[in-house]
Parts: sequence; structure tokens; C-alpha cells
Amino acid sequence: MTLKQKARKFILAVFVISIFFQSELRSQYDYDIVIYGGTSAGIAAAVESSRMGKSVLVIEPSDRIGGLSTGGLGATDIGNKIAIGGISREFYERIAQKYATPDAWKWQEREDPVETKWTFEPGIAYEVFEDLVQEHRIPVEFNERLDLRDGVHKTGGRIQSIKMESGKSFNARVFIDASYEGDLMALAGVSYTVGRESNSEYGESLNGVQTKLGHYHQFPDHVDPYIVKGKPSSGLLPNVNQDPGAEGSADNKVQAYCFRMCLTNVSDNRIPFEKPEKYAELEYELLFRALEAGYTGPLFIMTKMPNGKTDSNNKGPFSSDFIGKNYNYPDGDYKTREEIIKAHEIYQKGLLWTLANHPRIPQEIREEYSTWGLPKDEFTDNGHWTPQLYIREARRMVSDFVMTEHHCTQDSITAEQSVGMGAYTMDSHHTQRYITEEGFVKNEGDVEVGGFAPYPISYKALVPKESECNNLLVPVCLSASHIAFGSIRMEPVFMVLGQSAALAACLAIDDQVSVQDIDYYKLKAVLLSKGQVLTAK
Repeated sequence: MTLKQKARKFILAVFVISIFFQSELRSQYDYDIVIYGGTSAGIAAAVESSRMGKSVLVIEPSDRIGGLSTGGLGATDIGNKIAIGGISREFYERIAQKYATPDAWKWQEREDPVETKWTFEPGIAYEVFEDLVQEHRIPVEFNERLDLRDGVHKTGGRIQSIKMESGKSFNARVFIDASYEGDLMALAGVSYTVGRESNSEYGESLNGVQTKLGHYHQFPDHVDPYIVKGKPSSGLLPNVNQDPGAEGSADNKVQAYCFRMCLTNVSDNRIPFEKPEKYAELEYELLFRALEAGYTGPLFIMTKMPNGKTDSNNKGPFSSDFIGKNYNYPDGDYKTREEIIKAHEIYQKGLLWTLANHPRIPQEIREEYSTWGLPKDEFTDNGHWTPQLYIREARRMVSDFVMTEHHCTQDSITAEQSVGMGAYTMDSHHTQRYITEEGFVKNEGDVEVGGFAPYPISYKALVPKESECNNLLVPVCLSASHIAFGSIRMEPVFMVLGQSAALAACLAIDDQVSVQDIDYYKLKAVLLSKGQVLTAK
């Protein structure tokens, strides 16, 4: 063999080996970043990952992206909007652009000037997220749920791949859990909690059982809790507890969920409320008794959206929150969760029908609610009802750093390594109904404490303990106490944290370090260049 032939053979061998290793690398890492959960946070993370030149996949357990932002929550909760930056602000700017076109105003005259950036219809929000996904050519795997028995394969503290119920498996260098439930986080062996901590755990004052702060959304006195009034032997009405627990103590109860209902009173676009097949009148007995005891409303928050629609949310002692019916949701399997979601749907549809039709509802209330219905042009593939239950709180990661009420108020400490700002009131919905010493029914768990400036959210709250997992970021079920999470858990903030998590993931990949060991000052510089707001100063 001549020297020239040997050289050619050597070059060919190098080429074959190179192709082999490239193939192996591709098989080892299908994507740079895999995001579980196509929520608003998940889509923001995917968009930023794409803009940074990384290969990215979104896995969405349902058939719809956007989470609550496309699921009926059109009245943006944030408090001080100075805290909204980056892709989160871009989302709302794109909402305004949609409404700047005449075609967006089918059911009412166009607003002039257009001021609909912060209040929007579900369908418009869905269009914006769809635009972002298509513009960035982001692949989305729909209707793929984690295998809850064997869904995460780890080597040491590193996730190598995740497996779906369908058998599909996905590999990545870094994973982001952007789900409301935190399933990927939990399956990865990361520490988490469910429910309320005691006040003593983090030196807080607003955590745990809170009967003395129950001034909002509260029953009037003299509402009897028993099936037969005045007869304890008849049993308690549905979802009423005998004892709420000691003040400030921990429990595993979860603040109430509901659907954010998109309703309309535009007759040409309205579907009247129907009585659900499994309607249970006893579920509404406390409503009847509250009205008989003198309560006159409100029964919902009816925030006006464009085109004669609403974002209808819980307000009052008996409203859309299905109090006490979600405790098994965070750690529940898919069947358990589906049953809870369906129960909430039946309850709320039954409530709407009751308000519009039941003879024990005062006539003026029936007449008012009879003018409302479900919009024909929303959620057309789900019976015009939103498929997204408002998971206000599920699992919360417990990392080396935990956001608490002190970080929200900044009364004694400010969170370091900011990756975004929170600005909303510390807000917990009721978690239970109980019987007072006087024998009346009351709601417990509502806390609404605000009045503080926007505050930083630490990067350290987005990463697990390094010993547990070193290539996972958690921007939604982040490390926070119950009451601090009540302020952080707003859709604009989740989008901010999703984008910041993606930028951190890119930095970890580029520098070949764990997500815990990235250079925060590098991250900060990139965050600021991307328009993120890291301080109120």
C-alpha cells in the first residue's frame, strides 16, 4: 500500500469515527433543552431557548398550550406592572397588536385608543402563543404525559432522559419543569412540599391556619352547617370540617381551585347555562343559606374583556372556588386529577345554572345571571368550557433557598441573585370551611396582604439542591413557602421566570457546568440585555 493510499485510508477512518461519534452524541442528546409543560412559562422558556440558538422541545400533557393565560385568565394579575419585562412584556404587547386590528372586534365597537394589553380573550392569547411557537419553529409534543412510575432516568444527580406514558423517551442536556404540578421535579427525586407550613418554620406570620384573617369572602353569621338546621346528628353539609386546626399550624390542605370562566352576555354569541347531569343540589345549600342570612353579593368578580366577555373569578363566601375539594390533586395520579377536574367543572356549571334558575335564588339574581352564558367562539373543541383548571398551588420545591414572606415584604431581608420581580399581594384563597365555637360555618385560609414594593425573586429558588439534581430548573413550582408563593404565582411572573430559567440553562450548557454552578453575573448581564427587570430601583 502506497503512502498516498494509507493517507486516504486514515482520512476515511477518521471520517467514519467522526460520523459515529456525532451519531452517538445525537442519540444521547435529542435536544439541548427539554421543557415539560407548555404553560405560559414553558412557551416563554422555549422561545428564549430558540433565540439563543439551542435545540428545544416542549412536551405538553394536554392538547393546548398557554396554560391559564389561554384558559380564561384574561385579567392580568401582577400589581405593579413595572415588574414585567422580557418575553412576558412582549406577550402583552403582542396582545395589544392583535386588538389594534379591526378584525379583532366582532362583538363590540373597537376601543379607541386600544387599551387591551392587560385584559384579553382566551382565543387571542392562544393566537399569540401559537405565533411565537411557529415563528421560532418550536416542536411541541402534545398529549404526552410523564410515566409516573418510571418517567425519569438519572445517572447520579443528572437526568439523562424522561419517558412518557406512550413509551416515547426524550434526552436533553438540561430539563425545565414548567408544569403547574411539578411532576418532573417530583419524579426526579427533588424535595418538595404540599400545603401550608407552620408560621414557626420560616419565622412568618401569614402561613398555616388563619382563622383570624378571614374578613374577605366570608359568610355572614348565623349560617347553619348541618344538613338539617340545628341538628348535628343529621351530619355536616358537604365540605365543612369540624375543627380548622390550631392557629398558624401546618397542614396539607391546598388553597382552593376554580376555572376562570369566560362568559358573555352578547345574545348572538351566548349559549345559555345548562344543568349538569350529575347536579347535586346539596352542594349549594350553603349558598342558599348565605343569601337567606342576608348576603347580597357579589357572587363573582366579573372583569370585562373585549367583545362582551368576562374573566369571571371567585368572590364572596360561596362562589367559583370549590373549597376543600382539591387536597389530593398535587400528588394524585392522572385518574385522581381527572376526577377532581371533572368535579370542579360539574360544581361550577351547576353553580351557574343554580344562579340563573333555582327558585331559592332571589329573582333579581336569577334575572341577572339568565342574561349570561358561555361564548360560542371560545373553547370550541371543549364544549365552550375552558379545559384549564386554575391550579393556584400544587407542589412547591424545597431547595437550599426558600422564598418567604420576608423576601416579599423586604422587611428584614432581600433575595439575592434576582432573575425577575414579584409585585402582587400575598394572596391565598380559602382552604377549608369549618364550624366556629358559636356553631356557624366560616371559610378559612384567605390571606390578602399587600402594600409592599416589587421584590426580587432569587435564582436559587429555581434550582434544586445540587445533590438531588444538577440539570433541572423549576420556574413554576419553585422553592417558596405557601404564603410567598401566593404572591409569586402570577402568569406574568411565571413567564419572566420561564425565560430566565431558559437563559440559565443555555449558560450551563455553554460553560459545561451544573445549573447550580453557573456564573450569576454572566446570567445577570444576559438577563438585562434581554429586557428582564431585576430591581425596582
